[in-house]
Amino acid sequence: MRKLPRKVQIVFEPDGLRSNVNPGVTILEAAKICGIKIRSECGGHGFCGKCKVIAKTPEGLTSLSEREKELLSNQEIKKGYRLACQAYIKGNTVIYVPEESRITKRETLIEGVMQEVEISPLVEKFYIIIPKPSLQDLRTDFDRMIESLKDIYNLEDLEIPLELLKTLPLKLRDANWKVTATIWNRKRIISVEPGNTTQKLYGIAIDIGTSKIIGYLINLLSGKVIATHFIENPQIIYGEDIISRISHVMKNPQTLEEIHSLAIKAINEIILKCCEKAGIEQTDIYEAVIVGNTAMHHFFLSINPKYLALSPYVPAVGNPINVEARELKINIRPHGNVHVLPVIAGFVGADAVGDILATKIFEAEKIRLTIDIGTNTEIVLGNKDELFTTSCASGPAFEGMHITHGMKAVEGAIEKVKIDPETFEVHYETIGNTEPVGICGSAMVDIVAEMLKTGLIDRTGKFNVNKGAKRFRKVNDEHFFVIAKSDETKSGAPIIVTQKDIREIQLAKAAIHTGCSILMRKRGVSTDLIDKIFVAGAFGNYLNIENSIIIGLLPDVPSSKVKFVGNAAGSGAIMSLISKKEREKAKEIAKRTKYIELAIDPSFHMELAASMYLPHKNLDKFPTVKKLLEKRGLIKAS
Repeated sequence: MRKLPRKVQIVFEPDGLRSNVNPGVTILEAAKICGIKIRSECGGHGFCGKCKVIAKTPEGLTSLSEREKELLSNQEIKKGYRLACQAYIKGNTVIYVPEESRITKRETLIEGVMQEVEISPLVEKFYIIIPKPSLQDLRTDFDRMIESLKDIYNLEDLEIPLELLKTLPLKLRDANWKVTATIWNRKRIISVEPGNTTQKLYGIAIDIGTSKIIGYLINLLSGKVIATHFIENPQIIYGEDIISRISHVMKNPQTLEEIHSLAIKAINEIILKCCEKAGIEQTDIYEAVIVGNTAMHHFFLSINPKYLALSPYVPAVGNPINVEARELKINIRPHGNVHVLPVIAGFVGADAVGDILATKIFEAEKIRLTIDIGTNTEIVLGNKDELFTTSCASGPAFEGMHITHGMKAVEGAIEKVKIDPETFEVHYETIGNTEPVGICGSAMVDIVAEMLKTGLIDRTGKFNVNKGAKRFRKVNDEHFFVIAKSDETKSGAPIIVTQKDIREIQLAKAAIHTGCSILMRKRGVSTDLIDKIFVAGAFGNYLNIENSIIIGLLPDVPSSKVKFVGNAAGSGAIMSLISKKEREKAKEIAKRTKYIELAIDPSFHMELAASMYLPHKNLDKFPTVKKLLEKRGLIKAS
């Protein structure tokens, strides 16, 4: 008889949660079993160094790996720090998860700009009283029902699913031939209910983001949002960015079903919570509209995303998709419709279609620019005549990945920073007004801008250590700048910014500016011709406009032209849910929007290199910033 492997016990402090696991699993894998959420921006590949834990009983773990020796400082190693994705369990052990390594509840922007639309959902309810059969009237049950619908409501050529047809005879007789038929798109009967239930008609819009999933429960009769709920996207265990998740599927195709199931489970949790808040049943929801980037779109539909990550980055499908809820195991009315908005390209998905729909950029007379800043940034430029779009990898830095003390916008994250130009003292604000734990993306934009304005870095992003010497420190021949001193922080260690951190933000902002520049050139417009800039996404909503322009993240326009539109993708999903016309517009938007692949543009590498400067190598593109730097004596007046 084969002997089962001996289980060992792992205890996670300070929660006191424990579990018996097989030897040979990593601390990160054991944490998932216990429901402990540990930061792992690289998806457990040993690249980010964010999954730091402290081994209280190190003898229960394997020896330090080469990656740990590389990513952990000597001081951290002495204190017992390990990387959860690199340390394997071999015996009973106790692990402490420090505050900075935990995934806690984050600030999340749910609302987005909403346009007035005509309320005309594709799901409708029709109450009918059907003539009973008799020896003089031998029509089938189905025929008498659809003929009643035709006579009263002029509905023709209706279809009914076999599963619904199986129960139709009993339903009609139990209801004494008085029923409400729910019909999708005036074509398909999706429900037959006893009595008059025409006042119960709900739908749900879902925005599947890379880092979070948001749901909006809608009364389809009024078009009003009656409940919302969000959760962190559980797919995060396979990596913070979409490429990490796709790479897991490429290595092991079975992972696709696991990632798909995580999305479905999360969506069902959101549906349940929304229904509890609104006091309705899940079966009162008859349609769901889904948006997300192309990778999230493929994961949701369980379509292999492999070729999204391989040149020429082609999606499996771009058209809108309609499927019965029961096929995807979405917990609404079983035969209810799940509508997935169309995608534009491999890295410009249904969420970008939602952005365009919500901002009405496709109907504008003047040129407008939409920038949806997230893990992947989508950019759209144009008006009613022509639309161009592209995407760029920017989110990892803004979400905290590759930043020494970077983190998401959770409690304790430094979110705003100012630096005194005379004393170089740092003034900061944290989310929740608590002791700082790390730095979120909006603060990193502030830090780079403030350091540039005070001369602490030059336009190439290089540290000027001769200024602000008290805040500059040096360890192992590398300088860093102290944002929060050790006696101010929750961990008792200083929160710092390194030269590498500055470079990461430069890379992210350069990618976005390059995308904007190339689209503007393709469209034949200059910055002064842009009538409005819409900044979408949760991260974008917390940006300081002035600082974003100073570093070159946004084009140099008057701040009055910049409008934060929140979760515009979610708003586009809501509009598509409550209006047939908007859904048709979404289909048209996807067809007419021209995708530009940045990497093959002849000017891409030159523009990216120029955009690495703060705000840009050519200061004439940023006249406002140029005047500011001249005024402060940081550059010579021209």
